[in-house]
Amino acid sequence: MADTILLAKGVTKRFDGLTAVHNVTYEVKAGETAGIIGPNGAGKSTFFNLLTGFFIPDEGQIFYLGEEITRTPSYERVNRGIVRTFQLVSVFDTMTVLENMMLSRIRQGRDYRSKRRFFFKSVYHPDLVDECLQALDTLGIADKADIKTSDLSYGEKRELEIVIALSLNPKVLLLDEPFAGLSPIEIGHISRVVQQLSGKFAILIVEHKISKLVELVERLCVLNEGTLVCSGTPGKVICDPQVRECYWGKEETA
Repeated sequence: MADTILLAKGVTKRFDGLTAVHNVTYEVKAGETAGIIGPNGAGKSTFFNLLTGFFIPDEGQIFYLGEEITRTPSYERVNRGIVRTFQLVSVFDTMTVLENMMLSRIRQGRDYRSKRRFFFKSVYHPDLVDECLQALDTLGIADKADIKTSDLSYGEKRELEIVIALSLNPKVLLLDEPFAGLSPIEIGHISRVVQQLSGKFAILIVEHKISKLVELVERLCVLNEGTLVCSGTPGKVICDPQVRECYWGKEETA
């Protein structure tokens, strides 16, 4: 069995007395593609924020490669290989597609450590430009490199965000609702990309479109009211009575 790369151990997160995540223990294995589903308000995005350092748990611990990172800042987790996308696409609309890519690449480079060099030295090195164009080509958007990001479709922005995440050399890639707002054609494109990446590093996906997710993941878990209620193969989880009750209620399940 593959080694555990990311582990949440008994994590709980509360907001003004409301428990969003309650005593969840969950592990991500190296190289696996796993999914998390659950009704609206189940705590899925909060759990993602705990794993990626945007929230600190009130109780419990987070481990990465066997080392505790419970209070490690999100940017440091990115440096170590925990990379995420967001439920709402997060790119710079005032910059071109290529500039978005280059900003992410130089943020990880040596020049960033010197703020003077970062702000006053040209970043348009031919090698860096070529690397960014090659990365954009992995999702077929290299031909849009010089277009302002604000002029892209929502699906193209999603593709750009995923390319940026991939350029950060993740060991764990967390995708927060990657199909949200996309057309069926765009969903098919993103799905094929995920399939091509499967096994190269760990991938964890939160998604509402269950029928699309089960085609991609080896393991599926369900959060409901902040609690992990079921985990296993997609077929087993979807047929579980407790899971069906979460989504459709007791009467419909019966």
